[in-house]
Amino acid sequence: MTQAAPDGTSLLEFIDARKSYVVGRGWIERVTGPQRRLVALDGVTLSVEQGEILGLVGESGSGKSTLAQVAVGLIDLTVGSVRYRGEEIGRLRGAKLRAFRRRMQMVFQDTNSSFNPRKMVARTLTEALKLRGLPKPARRESAEQLLELVGLGRFALGRYPHQLSGGQRQRVAIARALAMEPEFLLADEPVASLDVSLQAQIVNLLLRLRAELGLTMLFISHDLALVNHISTRVAVMYAGRIVEVGRPEEVLQHPAHPYTRALIGAIPKGLEGRRRVFEPVSGVPPDPAALPGGCRFASRCPQAMRVCREHYPARTVLSASHAAECHLLAMPEAG
Repeated sequence: MTQAAPDGTSLLEFIDARKSYVVGRGWIERVTGPQRRLVALDGVTLSVEQGEILGLVGESGSGKSTLAQVAVGLIDLTVGSVRYRGEEIGRLRGAKLRAFRRRMQMVFQDTNSSFNPRKMVARTLTEALKLRGLPKPARRESAEQLLELVGLGRFALGRYPHQLSGGQRQRVAIARALAMEPEFLLADEPVASLDVSLQAQIVNLLLRLRAELGLTMLFISHDLALVNHISTRVAVMYAGRIVEVGRPEEVLQHPAHPYTRALIGAIPKGLEGRRRVFEPVSGVPPDPAALPGGCRFASRCPQAMRVCREHYPARTVLSASHAAECHLLAMPEAG
């Protein structure tokens, strides 16, 4: 279903990944009353191949950020598996865990909260270089080189985060991630807080870094146009599920799932300025604490059938790189 890595190994792999949280009004209710579980991930099976940029799209609350936190080991799965180079991330300890953390770095959306406001950029970068094991005499020069790599001058070393613009802070965040010499960069809505011109600059920077450093990336966004521009493959997420995955020209130009078509229909001018004929998304996503038994999108889908409300659809393979989860695709006329 996905293109194989050069060595035939998926760099990052989710296998039936599920994450839920017990919710309640207080600890007494959680102990004495019936448990109410909020489902964030609902059986995600997805791989990221070496050297690619996988774009992950979906509405707010679809589970994208939870998937990102699971990928970098910030939270554990309830059920299922997440593997990096074939090794279970949750079982890594000691030297293997340190090596994994160095290989995979994350760039966050909110640069205001992801930096210590009391530390200058120089200290932020040199501390990362120290963790990598770089000798102290070489750290200052390496910090300057990192800033140059992301398109900033050495002037930034003497600045505090609040003295930089949003775009400059995001470049420093990328430089900090690169200080560890990672092979995998996870960017969680990295341009959402920036204006359109700055968004394009950061996306083009990530594309250049991928080409120069051979990085693999998971790029999370709600912006389909950006995902179309940067990604080599796209996955669409809805209510904790991956409902469609494939190359950008397949998923975004010839979408198979009604939800993907609805997302594209919500863009006034369509991708790359071309008007789409799809209907925009209407209604609201299901309650993650009370997910329906059938297709999670059935209540919002204009093509929903009885089977959609009763049974979750299996994944239908449409090509070697394109697949989607929808009952309509399994019907004879769909072929």
